[in-house]
Parts: sequence; structure tokens; C-alpha cells
Amino acid sequence: MGFLMFAIVYCLTYQHDFTLVLLAAVLCLVSNLGTILFLRSAGRSNGVPRWIWLSVAGAAGGFGIWSTHFVAMLAYDPGIVVGYDRDLTLISLGAAFASTFVAGLAAVSLPPSQANIAAGLVFGVGVAAMHFVGMAGLQVPGSIAWDKHLVIAALIISVAMATWGFTLTKNWKGSNWSILAAASALSLGIVLMHFTAMGALTIIEGGANAIEPQALSKPFLLVTILVVSISMLASGISASIIAFRAAKQASASETRFELLLQGVTDYAIYMLDPSGVVTNWNTGAERAKGYSAADIVGQNFARFYSAGDQQNGLPQRALESALANGRFEAEGLRFRKDGSSFWAHVVIQPVYDDNHHLIGYVKITRDITQAKIDGDRIKEVSRNLDLALENMSQGISMFDRNERLILANARYSQLFGFPESFIRPGLTYSEIVRSGYQIVFGDGDAADTRATDHYRRHMATMRSGQRTLVHQTTSGRSILATFNVLADGGWVTTFEDITERLAREEKIAFMAKHDALTGLPNRPTFNDYLSHQLTIAKRLSTKVAVIGIDLDKFKEINDQMGHVAGDFVLSTLAARLNGILRDEELVARLGGDEFAAVKRFNDGAELDDFVARLEATLMEKMDFEGHHIVPGASVGVALYPDAGENAETLLANADLAMYRAKHEVGRNVCFYEESMDEVSRDRRRLARDLWVAIERDQMYLHYQVQKSVATGKTTGYEVLLRWNHPERGNIPPVDFIPIAEECGAIVPIGEWVLREACKEAVGWKDDIKIAVNISPIQIAHANIAELVRTVLQETGLPASRLELEITESSIIVDKSKALVAMRALKQQGVAIAIDDFGTGYSSLETLRSFPFDKIKLDRSFMNEVETSQEAKAVIRSILALGRGLSIPVLAEGVETLSQLELLTSEGCDEAQGYYFGRPARMEQQSVTLNTAA
Repeated sequence: MGFLMFAIVYCLTYQHDFTLVLLAAVLCLVSNLGTILFLRSAGRSNGVPRWIWLSVAGAAGGFGIWSTHFVAMLAYDPGIVVGYDRDLTLISLGAAFASTFVAGLAAVSLPPSQANIAAGLVFGVGVAAMHFVGMAGLQVPGSIAWDKHLVIAALIISVAMATWGFTLTKNWKGSNWSILAAASALSLGIVLMHFTAMGALTIIEGGANAIEPQALSKPFLLVTILVVSISMLASGISASIIAFRAAKQASASETRFELLLQGVTDYAIYMLDPSGVVTNWNTGAERAKGYSAADIVGQNFARFYSAGDQQNGLPQRALESALANGRFEAEGLRFRKDGSSFWAHVVIQPVYDDNHHLIGYVKITRDITQAKIDGDRIKEVSRNLDLALENMSQGISMFDRNERLILANARYSQLFGFPESFIRPGLTYSEIVRSGYQIVFGDGDAADTRATDHYRRHMATMRSGQRTLVHQTTSGRSILATFNVLADGGWVTTFEDITERLAREEKIAFMAKHDALTGLPNRPTFNDYLSHQLTIAKRLSTKVAVIGIDLDKFKEINDQMGHVAGDFVLSTLAARLNGILRDEELVARLGGDEFAAVKRFNDGAELDDFVARLEATLMEKMDFEGHHIVPGASVGVALYPDAGENAETLLANADLAMYRAKHEVGRNVCFYEESMDEVSRDRRRLARDLWVAIERDQMYLHYQVQKSVATGKTTGYEVLLRWNHPERGNIPPVDFIPIAEECGAIVPIGEWVLREACKEAVGWKDDIKIAVNISPIQIAHANIAELVRTVLQETGLPASRLELEITESSIIVDKSKALVAMRALKQQGVAIAIDDFGTGYSSLETLRSFPFDKIKLDRSFMNEVETSQEAKAVIRSILALGRGLSIPVLAEGVETLSQLELLTSEGCDEAQGYYFGRPARMEQQSVTLNTAA
């Protein structure tokens, strides 16, 4: 091995011209770079261009590689005269051509896994063959001996480096750096192979004729070879670079075009091969037809047609038509992947190559379903336009710039009373107007004058830009004319009979300012009128009275006699109030049974007269279906400026005065006083304190015993709420319960009472009940049945021992809701007692509609029973009613033995009152509780 390396180094150092060796290496690199570039162009081409590039690589590249070999041979100087055999030299050149061409063909034609090995093997063997055939043509004065080991090494080096070089090309997809690396690897392989092979050469002198020097000098041969080689390579490389740039531009153009096609989503654009098979697919096609490219590429486009169209050969005829005429265009149904269809506009055009050979078709499809629907609709509209014009409720006419009629419908003639055949195109507008008035007024100056006025008013209105005008016909109809001036000076007018609409609008305008039932001004109108009167009073230094009116017995009338009776009372009263009004006086209905009045005055006598008229009217009797009704009312009066300077304050103070009148016996009218504000503020303070009374432990409970009249046995206790206010002390329930109901605090307070009473009662004897009062507010605003269920579960009290006391007013507020709640309580086993029976409503309908467990007779009857026969009669009636309905009766307010004896003789079931014991805390009731038999 050491000897072989020495031979190679010796050959390179002492037997070669080093300058020519470097020149040969540079020429080798350039030649291989050109060869790789030519083969890259061949690899990116098809058909004839590929063969051309392979030929260029074989010729220019092969000659360049051979020139490298020959220049290196010229650099060889063994110290003797040498010559070159022409035939073998030409054969070596042919070997360079052939090996380069075949290696290139293998590199661009074979599969990637085989191409590099095959190309490297052919190129390496070919270059080695070129070298040894060229060396065989070397003429020396002696003989040539070869070292077979170096020959084999040279061959291996040539094949290995060539295979590596072709691998570095990355199958022509790499960068320019990979091309340079591949050319460098091939050049290094050729140089290493050459000098290894030259090291294998030994010239043995003698035994042959002397060699004549060459006719051509070495420098001339060198220059000639370099010029020819470089010229061929330069031409080829230039062509390759130009072709590469053109291909790159074409590729970029194709890429941009492909991106453009993919970016078009409103059109389905795709290619077909000559047989109609889909070859590519854009985003618009996928969107329009539902197929992805993977689904449809390779499938025939006939699948977009219906089965019938396919059987009739429509897809194939479309291609044939496109081929024959250069373009096929049609509309029709096409089908998506999911089976749905759409109306498509289709264009098919044939595509040819440079030799005008058909390579396929481009097909563009656009979904025009909506456009077709719109087009069909327009056709339908156009087809029915005449019919619509003749049947529209409005009249319509169209005139040209010369005021001549173009069209008019039948309704136009009907509105203005023209004869059926009179209105026809060509008539001027002035002729039509004159004829219309002549029909009504006959021939004469009156008709002409009216027609002229009408014509001038109509034209002036239209030319001024005003869009509408109302005509009043002689028959009293109101006709609305709406103008639309056209760009050419003509105009279109529509005519509508708005007589009924105007009447409705007037009614709506009235209703917007007046109460629908009574016809009186409503709250907004009242507020506007009051503000206006206050402004006048401020300017003139006069006074204004604001009067609040609330009917006293309206709720009873509504509940007992029905809403029809209530509406009758309101309507009748409104008519009467409206009839007594004078100047500067107004009465309005604010809502429900609430009215208000306003009067601006100077003298107090004027106000007194107005209030007297109001009071007399409110107390006047009414007859309804045989019933005599006196609604009665509470009236509150607030005066400007004494009771306030704005409408809101005056209304609020009038309400305060009205509520004072409502709560004072025998007083129907009350004037506002400043002390009323203090009462109102005091109620608000109590309402605020009520919300925190429970959490501050200010509430507590008293219990009053209930006993059997017949046996004297304790049957239960009624729980009574007490409030020990930190500042006011004990406040009576009659004072704070109404306030709690008004502000809503009764709901949490009532829940606390129920829970505490049940906790207390759970420790009593099993047959003793606890009676708890339930407010109407609790029934209306709380889920009382669910609350009772929760409390009973928490405390463990049996439902049979709980009795809830409900006044009839609780039921009247919302009867259906109350009955639902009571039935839910009954289902739990809770007893329901109707409290304060005999006062207020005492409706038998209420007893009939729900099976109460007990009737509680109001205490007011017991107060009068010893002195009033009427009270005794009522008690006997209620007790008889209870027996008839099988409902036990409990009498409240029993305070004397004689009262108890009366109840015993009349068969009353239970009683409670001071005679049995005053209400007290439960610990004070323990003796009675423990000794009850």
C-alpha cells in the first residue's frame, strides 16, 4: 500500500506539469457543473425537451470531461517523447459522450431508489473506460506496464465518487448548493481516478521505434481543446440557466394560477381529461358540490348529472359540443355528493397543447339557484303585473312629461267616479280633471273653475317636492294622493281612500289621551293639563286645587256583583262627572277606581262649589239590574301653592288627604295639612324598623286559649304577634300589621311566626292545636304550601295539629290562586279556618267553593249580643249555617258568663276570649295547658 501511494505521489509530483493539472481540475469542475445543470433541466422536462437536454449533457458535458482527461494527459511528462493514437483517442471521446448520456438517462428516468446507483455505476465505469482507452492510445518508445491493484482502485474510486455525486443532486429537487456539491464530488472522483490510474502506469523503454514529435504543438492543442470545451459548456450552461429561470417563472405562474383557482370559491373550476375524467379540483368545486379532491379526482364528471341525463348521454354530448364548437354553455340541474341538487350555469371549453392536440377540457360551474329563483319570480311578477294593478286596493296612474296618461288601473276610475271606458292612455291630466268635475257638476263655469283650481293645486304640490295631497270628494271621502316624480319629467301617483283610516287615527289619538272605558282624560293627559294650569297660575298669581278621588265601595261592587257592574259604575260616574264640569275644571281617571280633578280659581267660593258638585255626584245613587248602588268616595284636596309648587308634590299630598278622609268616619272630603306629612313619614319609619325587628329580637308571641263550649276542654291556642319597639315600646298589631302588609315585611314576619309557633306547639299534648293567622299578602306573594311543608318537617309538628286562619279578603284578592294554595295545604292535612266571618264579604259562594274546617265568628257580634236582637239573630244564623254545612263554629270575644251561656244554648262548638284567659306568653299559659282535660 505504501508503494502504491508513493507511485501516485511520484507520478503527480515529478511526471506532471502542475499548472496544467490545476487547469484540468478547474475544467473538470466546470464540465461536471454543466453536466449536472443539463441533467437537472432534463429531469424537470418531459418528451422531446428531455432528450434534447440529455443530448446536450452527453455532448457538452462529455466533451468537457474528456477535455479534462486530455489536458491532464498533456500535463503528463514521463521524460520521453510520447504520441497519441488518433483512433483510440476518438474512441475515448465517444466513451465520455456515451457514459455521460446513459448516466443522465438513468438519473432522470429510473425510480429515485435506483437512479443514483445506476447513474453512478454507468458514469464511473464510463469515465474510467474513457481514461484507460485514452491511455491505451498513448504511443511511447517502449512498452506500458499496469499495476492491476491501482487500476482496480481507480475504477472503484470512479464508481463510488460518481454514485455519491449523483446522490447529492437529491433527484434534481435540491438547492443550487446541492448542485455545486454534486459537481464537486464528480470532479473529485475524476481527479482521484486519473491520478490513481496514472500511478498504475509504468513505461518500459526499448524494443520499439522512436516516436516522432506531434505535428501540432502542445500549447496549440491545449488552447484548441479548452476553447471548444468551454464554448460548448458555456452555451449549454447559459441555455440551462435560461431554461431554469423560465421554468421557475412558469412554475411560479402556475402556482399563482393554482392559488387563484383555489381562492375562487363562488365558481367550481376543474379539469377533465379527453374522456371526461376529473383531473383536478378547486375549493369552489368542493364548496359547490360537496366532494373533496380525494373523492372526485379520477371519477367521470357524469356523476354530477341526474340518472336520466346520464342515460340520455347528456354529459358526453356536452363534451362533443364543446369540441365541435369550441365552447359548450348550458343551464340545468346538477347534483351534489349528498344527493341534493342545484341549478347550475355550466361552461365547458376544450384545452389543446402546443401541437393542437386535445389534452382535456376546463369546466366552470356556477350555482345560480338563487338567480334562477329571482328570475322566475321576476317573470311571474311581470306576468301578473296587469292582474295586480287591476285588483289592487289603491288607484294608480302614470303620466309622461307631456302630462299624457300612460296607464291607470280600474280602481283609479272607481275612486273618482269615472265611467268604466272613459280613462284611456293619451288623455291629458287637465282633460281628466275637467271631465271628473263635469260628471259631478255638469257642464258650466262651476265645473271649470273647480277643475282649474284642482289642476293648479295638484301640479303646484307635485312640483314643490311635496309627496302627498289629500282630496276631499263631494261624497265626503278622503283620498290620499302620493306623488313620485320620474327622472324624465313624468310622474306616478297612487290614490288611497283613507276615510276609515283617518277615523281610526282620530280614535287612536283620542284613546292615547283618554281612558278607554270612561272616555275621561287619562293620567298623562291629566299631568299635562295640571302642568299647564300651574304655569298659568304662577304667571297670574292664582290658585290651583288638585283633588284625589278614590271610590269607597268599588271593590265590594266588583267582587260581589261582577266586573260588568264595576264597569257600569265607572262609566256612569264618569259621564256624571263630565256633565258637571265648567271652565278651568277637569276630571280624569288615573286607573282602577282612582280619579283626580283639577281646578284653577281665584276665590275660595269657586273651589267650595266645585268640591260640593263632586261630592254630590259621587254620592248619587245608581240602578243596576234591580240593585241600588251608591259608590261613595273619599276626596283629598291639595292647594297650590300652599301644599306644593309642582305637580308631583301636589298629587302626593292630595293622596295623603284622601287617605285621611278614607280613615275618618263620617268625613268624605279632607284638605291637606302639613301634619299629614308627619304621619306619612312616621309610617315609613315604622316600615323601615319592621324589616329589622325579627333579627333584633323585638318580636314575640302571645297565645290565647280556645276551649270547647260543651266540655270546657282546651282545644287549641291562637298565636298573636307582638312588637316591642326599642323607642316606642309595645306597638299594637292594629297599627303595625297594615304597614307590614303595605311594605311587604309581612312575608318574612309571617314565616317567623309560623316557625316559632310550630316549635312551641310540638311539645304540647297531641290533641291541642295551634292556630296561626295568614295574611293575604303571604298567599299572594309567597308559596305558602311549600313554606308550611318545610316548617312542619323542620319542627316535627304533625300537620293535623296546625290550623291556618284566613280572612275572606285573602281569597277575594286572587280567588283562583288562593284556592289552589288552600287545596295544597289541605292535601298536607293542615286545617283551614275562615276568620272574621260575619263582617266584610261573608260570601256563601266562598264557603261553597272550598271545604273549610272551621268558621270563626267575628268578635263584634259578641260585643252586642247582650243588647242587640239583631246581633243574636246573626249569631243564630251563622251557627245554623255551620251546622248545615257540617263546619264547626268558634266564637271570638267571649268575655262574660252570659255570653258563654248563650253560645251553649245555641249549640256553638268552640269559643275564645277574655272570659277564658287573656293572651300571654306560653310560659304563663302552662297551668291551663297542663291541666286541660
